[in-house]
Amino acid sequence: MSIFEDTGPSVFFGRFTHGFHSFGEVVSASMSTASCAGEESDECRDDAAALRLKLVAIAGILAAGVAGVALPLVGRKRRLLRTDGGVFVCAKAFAAGVILATGFVHMLHDAQAALTGPCLPAFPWRRFPFPGFVAMAAALGTLVLDFVATQFYERKHRDEVAGIRTAAAAAAAATAANTSAEEEESGITVVLSIPQESECQFAGEKDPLLITSRHSHSHSHSLGHGQEEGEELPSHVRHVVVSQILEMGIISHSMIIGLSLGVSRSPCTIRPLVAALSFHQFFEGFALGGCISQAQFSHLASALMACFFAITTPAGIAAGAGVASSFNSNSPRALVVEGLLDSVSAGILIYMALVDLIAADLLSRRWNGNVRLQVASYVALFIGAGAMSILAIWA
Repeated sequence: MSIFEDTGPSVFFGRFTHGFHSFGEVVSASMSTASCAGEESDECRDDAAALRLKLVAIAGILAAGVAGVALPLVGRKRRLLRTDGGVFVCAKAFAAGVILATGFVHMLHDAQAALTGPCLPAFPWRRFPFPGFVAMAAALGTLVLDFVATQFYERKHRDEVAGIRTAAAAAAAATAANTSAEEEESGITVVLSIPQESECQFAGEKDPLLITSRHSHSHSHSLGHGQEEGEELPSHVRHVVVSQILEMGIISHSMIIGLSLGVSRSPCTIRPLVAALSFHQFFEGFALGGCISQAQFSHLASALMACFFAITTPAGIAAGAGVASSFNSNSPRALVVEGLLDSVSAGILIYMALVDLIAADLLSRRWNGNVRLQVASYVALFIGAGAMSILAIWA
């Protein structure tokens, strides 16, 4: 018994030390910046031609992004592209399919390729499905962020409405007190009413992230947990959260895509990406622009969000082109960072596409009586997802 007592701690300590050193070696190998097999073939490497294609890509993708995000914002007062019109619903369903396929087919696949390639050590990268796990964690994190942000804007909405109604009640009382003598002399009774919640406005001009309710709603709005059953929060309050989280997910993966294209020195790799990314950028911009339009942001906030989306991918391309000569995209460190960021972007995009775009629109009660629009929306969704999936053949 004493032998085991003597040798047990030393054996345990030895195994622990060996495991610690092994883990350190794995981390060092994963974070190495040394070159790895699989770099671009010299046969297709042409720095001058690649630079020209990058300039074309910057211009084309910027134009596609601006057109996509501006179309629903500029056309929201036009009959054809009104946010409650059939054309807008079908176009947004198509864009949702594009975003869903981007997450599943493009980003998750790229993450899998980066984290399971031969350049990284087998342990832990090929022993555990990191891409799927990180994507799941990102989706759950987006769910929590979605919930917290929604609660925040609901509370802000209730406080704004309560403040406006309190101020209106105080003004009504003061006016009634000041005019009571005149009313008694003239015999005229003045009836003062407190504005209802549907007539209240957010202070949107002071804070661009606060929205303005520009038209009355036929339904009652919920003012707290004690409201009557059946009352709903104004839909544009929900769209505030959706648009901001959607932009966060789109911008994160747009920057990754831009950097990947920018650091490439192969025209054979860049050429097919230009058309594919322009298509992808246009419809992602349309989905985001539609959410911004439905959220009823102020003009300044809408313009800032649209511009920030439009310039992200071109900025990523420009940044990548600037470091292309010194950046090794096939080093273990670059592959780990790229794979993890791709996984996070995939989780965010998949969540947003399924929950806040597809389910929110296609399962809405507003379209229950319009079978033709429902069928057209589903067809547009499947076509968008299929078209973006087919583009994975080339990019």
